[in-house]
Amino acid sequence: MKITEQILSGQVLLGEDLVLSPVDIIIRDGIITAIEENHKAPPIIFCPALFNAHTHLGDTIAMDCGATGDLAALVTPPNGLKHRLLAAASRADLVGGMRASLEDMARSGIAGCADFREGGREGVLALRDAARDLPVTPFIFGREGGEMVAEGLGISSTRDVMDVERQVQDARRAGKTVAFHAGERDPDDVDDALAFDPDFIIHATHATKKQLRLCAEKEIPIAVCPRSNWILGVAKSRNQPPLRLMQDCGCRILLGTDNVMFVPPDLFSEMAFVSAVYGLEPRDILRSAIAGSGLTGNPYFIRPGAPANLFGIEFSATALRFTRDPLATVVKRANFANIARNLFNSQLK
Repeated sequence: MKITEQILSGQVLLGEDLVLSPVDIIIRDGIITAIEENHKAPPIIFCPALFNAHTHLGDTIAMDCGATGDLAALVTPPNGLKHRLLAAASRADLVGGMRASLEDMARSGIAGCADFREGGREGVLALRDAARDLPVTPFIFGREGGEMVAEGLGISSTRDVMDVERQVQDARRAGKTVAFHAGERDPDDVDDALAFDPDFIIHATHATKKQLRLCAEKEIPIAVCPRSNWILGVAKSRNQPPLRLMQDCGCRILLGTDNVMFVPPDLFSEMAFVSAVYGLEPRDILRSAIAGSGLTGNPYFIRPGAPANLFGIEFSATALRFTRDPLATVVKRANFANIARNLFNSQLK
C-alpha cells in the first residue's frame, strides 16, 4: 500500500489554544504525524477547519422567501412555514439545494456541520445523497424515525414534540447522540431539556444563570446561533444569547448558523458578527467555530495524531498582510475569497 506524505509550511494556529507558530506540518495518509519548528516558513496562515455546530440545510430551498411572522409561525413543527415548504419540495430540489449549501460551506473553510434533518428516514438519506463525494461531512440529527439511520436524534423543543422520553430512550439504546433546541424564545423549556442529559443543546438564548451553571456542571456544550436569533426576533441585546455569562459559568460554546432559509451557513460572517455585537475575544470565537468538530470523535484542532482538516489563508496577496494580529483578522475580516487552499478529509483541494 502506497503511503502519501505532504509537508505544509506556514504560520499555523496550533492546538486548542490556537497559538500562532511558524512550523512545518508533516501529514502521512491524511494524519498529522509531526509538527516541526521552521522560522523560515512562508506567511500563509493555516487554521483548523471550521465546524458549523447547527444547520438546517434542507431550508436552502426556501432561501430568502420573504417570510414574515414570529418564530412559531416560521419554524415550529409540524405546520411552520418551513415545514410546509419542505413538504412541497421535490426530492431533486431538496437534494440539489442541500448540496449547493454544502459546496458553499466547503469553499468557506467548513469541513463539517451538525445538521438537523426533517423528513424522517427519507430526509436523512436525501442529505447523505447531497453530501456524497463532497469534502464537507454532515453529522446528521434525524427526526420522525430518521434518527435511527442518522448519527443522532434532534429534538425541536420539549414543548413541540410528543413522547420525548421514549424517543430519547430509543436513541440512547441505539448509541445515538442526542441534542435539544432549548431556550430559543424563553427559558421555559431549558430545564426539561437538561433533565434528559443531552449531548448538547442549541440556542439557550434566554437561559438563566442557574441553567447555564447546570450546563457547565454536566459538561453539556451549547451551540449558539446569534445572527439567526436576531433575524428571528428572539434576541434584542448583546445579552441574548448570554455569551459572556456562558463563559463566566464555564460553558463550552459552539458556533452555528441555524436555518439556511434566513442565514447563510457562513461561519466567517458569524464570527465577525459575534465579535462586533458581543465583544468576545477573537481566540474564544474562533475556538467556538472549531470545537463542534468534537462530535466527530476527531476534533479539527491542529496537533500530532489528528486528521488533517485545515485551510490556508494567503495574507500576503491582500490588505490582510498589514494585520498586527492574524488571529483577530481571521475572525473579524477574512472570508472565503481569502482561502488559498483546503485540506479536508485527507484531500488537498
